[in-house]
Amino acid sequence: MPFDVYTNLGPNQPRDVEPTFFFMLNCLLYSRIETGHPSNKDFYDEDVNMYLTNLLCSFMQPEYHKRAKKYISQYDTSLFQKIKHSNDVRLKYTIYKTNADFLLISIGIFKNGTGKSGTSVPLLKNNEEAHMGRAKAYYEFAYTYSQSMFRKTTGITDVLEKLSKGFERYVEILSHMRGEYFNILDRLSTGEVYHLERSIDKIEVDKNLKVLQDQFLDLYTEYMASKDPELKTRLSEMVKRIRLLDESFSFHIDD
Repeated sequence: MPFDVYTNLGPNQPRDVEPTFFFMLNCLLYSRIETGHPSNKDFYDEDVNMYLTNLLCSFMQPEYHKRAKKYISQYDTSLFQKIKHSNDVRLKYTIYKTNADFLLISIGIFKNGTGKSGTSVPLLKNNEEAHMGRAKAYYEFAYTYSQSMFRKTTGITDVLEKLSKGFERYVEILSHMRGEYFNILDRLSTGEVYHLERSIDKIEVDKNLKVLQDQFLDLYTEYMASKDPELKTRLSEMVKRIRLLDESFSFHIDD
């Protein structure tokens, strides 16, 4: 199933496939109410809702991570190196905004990179207070550069300012959202997690097996055409590798 759709599996819910955006937005709005931070309580921030929802959906897309990877820096020093000798305002804006977004999601959704079981998500080292300070500063820098880039107040400029000034609020909302709506592992029994892991493992094994089988056929074709002893040795090794994934596989090379 693609990343941009979901099926509501809640009780008494129709099993209709809907855009993931609606699920994310719904969870976010409920989380705002449940944490005492409903939309527009102190100022208009429905635009922040839309930004955060789109950001959460983006994090589910491998293409987003590929694009963002070149801008992400784990430390201030490496980030400053990226922009030190650049006069490109758009590049500086993109670097600061991308890093701020990753810090926000890392702290809010991934619990600063550490789950309940102690397993680490390789986004941040511990010290949440320092990372929150960095994220607020990055959003402020992105806000400043967006003003220079667009030369007027825009929708994204307003959002970045609100995220910088109200960062702790939005972290609290996302943290609640993580615990109440994203805690899939807490809701699954040990047996269900085991079968889920087995299913994922089987998918990976099948994928690797298919690659090895294709390589084996190519190598066998090459060997039959040349009878090269070196290729025969490589075939034997390939057979051993395939048998590690599929014990039923059997093959003998005729001399």
